[in-house]
Amino acid sequence: MSIVFSALVAAFVGFAAAVAVVLAAAQAVGATPAQTVSWIAGLAIAKGLASIWLSWRHKLPIICAWSTPGAALIAATSGLDLATAIGAFLLAALLMMLTAAFRPLGALIERIPMPIAAAMLAGVIFRFVVAVFDEMRLSPALVLPLLAVFLLARLINPFLGVIAALGAGLVLSFLGGLASWPAGPLSLSGLEFVTPRFDIAAMLGVGVPLYLVTMAAQNLPGFAVLRAAGYQPPTTASLFVTGLASFLTAPFGAHMVNMAAISASICTGPDTHPDPAQRWKAGVVYGFLWLAIAACAGLLLAFIIAMPKALIIAVAGLGLVGSLTGALGQAMSSDKERFAAVLAFAVAASSLSLFGVGSAFWSLVIGLGVLTLDALMGRLRARS
Repeated sequence: MSIVFSALVAAFVGFAAAVAVVLAAAQAVGATPAQTVSWIAGLAIAKGLASIWLSWRHKLPIICAWSTPGAALIAATSGLDLATAIGAFLLAALLMMLTAAFRPLGALIERIPMPIAAAMLAGVIFRFVVAVFDEMRLSPALVLPLLAVFLLARLINPFLGVIAALGAGLVLSFLGGLASWPAGPLSLSGLEFVTPRFDIAAMLGVGVPLYLVTMAAQNLPGFAVLRAAGYQPPTTASLFVTGLASFLTAPFGAHMVNMAAISASICTGPDTHPDPAQRWKAGVVYGFLWLAIAACAGLLLAFIIAMPKALIIAVAGLGLVGSLTGALGQAMSSDKERFAAVLAFAVAASSLSLFGVGSAFWSLVIGLGVLTLDALMGRLRARS
């Protein structure tokens, strides 16, 4: 029963703490309600099947998740439609599979300084956290209590903060008459195929950054969680399977699945099972739970969408506070790279768009460019 309970908690945390960010991403690219359901269902199928296969095949508790930082990146992008976004999703998934197939590509990505990658991620997430307080000005009676619940609950357990805020928001919305159920019949679930459109600017501005933030903010911490629990993760197989699952579900709207970090930590410790060799079963149970979520994605989303906009914005922002904290800490960790990281953060947090390419890509360009100039200047000074 401890295996089942751990899997239930991991699945609940993975859904409740981040679904608002995925909804924001779907809205940013103009997805219809049916396409939004397909987006969530596709993600749930991909992470469910990937978790089941990898956990069973390698007898390890390999927990997969959707890319929450990737969803934040998409939500912060303007001027995209869903078909163009899906073209970018396919590129990101292909790059993930190529990373598994060709070690030199993985080594090249690992050479990108972590402070620069973290600064890009922090800049993207920053907008969502700031939006919590912008929304507080418009709906103080709803957002202020959510913030108070979030701050108190996280003192007990960091995992509880966002979930407690979401629960409190649901109660306040119903009691205050703020919830409004969508008109018409509700679909249980469904997948809707969208023909991708391949746009170079979108693929550079969204596809490449989506791949990079997923690698830096999801896969690398996910592998670290497994190693910390005493396991040796199958990195090549995990990258290929999650990349393949993302590639196959992208035409249905799913943006990216990857290794989990927070959810994985719930299923890899002794609370799951005293015998480390038995904890892989939690990954299988977790996968089947996500297949169940896929089967009723329409009803779950109808319930979430019925809530007021302020609740969705507040929960999405609060759910990213932890990611912003970690990203800022990594971005500012090195004196040598701090200046470049600050510039990368500022660009990513802006609404910059050049040649149709968004700010996330240019954030990497300016960060790496400044580091290159610093290195060249250092060499010239050394020679003189």
